[in-house]
Amino acid sequence: MSIRVGQALPDIAFETYDPVAGDFAKFSLADQKKNGRWTVLFFYPADFTFVCATEFEALADHQDHFKKLGCDIVTMSKDTKYTHLAWKAHEKELQDVKYLMGSDNKGEVAQMLGCYDEGSGLTLRGTYLISPSGTLTASEVNFYNVGRNVEELLRKFKANLYLSKKPTEVCPAKWKDEGDATLSPSARMVGKVHEALHAKK
Repeated sequence: MSIRVGQALPDIAFETYDPVAGDFAKFSLADQKKNGRWTVLFFYPADFTFVCATEFEALADHQDHFKKLGCDIVTMSKDTKYTHLAWKAHEKELQDVKYLMGSDNKGEVAQMLGCYDEGSGLTLRGTYLISPSGTLTASEVNFYNVGRNVEELLRKFKANLYLSKKPTEVCPAKWKDEGDATLSPSARMVGKVHEALHAKK
């Protein structure tokens, strides 16, 4: 089964390493739904690799902002929770990491979301935003050699958060934060997007 944007995920659950507690824990999408929390699943190829460490530092730079806005970051690879613990302990790029580090040992969640690489047996750089109802609202997949822009991920999350409260509006390409111009599509706006955007300035 492959989940696409706009579809609901099953209530997945998996083991994690929790750097804050210094212990192992479990992630449950059912709990996220019950608690009304957004989730970012952030897949990467493997622990003790190179671009991945830089992505983890970038996530750590913004983790408190995500959390304050109601979103929990969970990183995911096929590594075990024990390997996650060891990587966190040794790699200084991960020293500020507070988010859960999830273990998708069999690649089942990655296959469901479409970022499992059959050729290597690893996961590509897949990023998935899940709403508090369990719906996949955004996805992005990069190859192994290009790190992701976490500021853009935060922008997309904030846009989806805003639109969850304002479902009749849409966020244009340059939208960055609440207060920026949005659009309310209608027949009168066809061919007049420029006028609609600049009228709100």
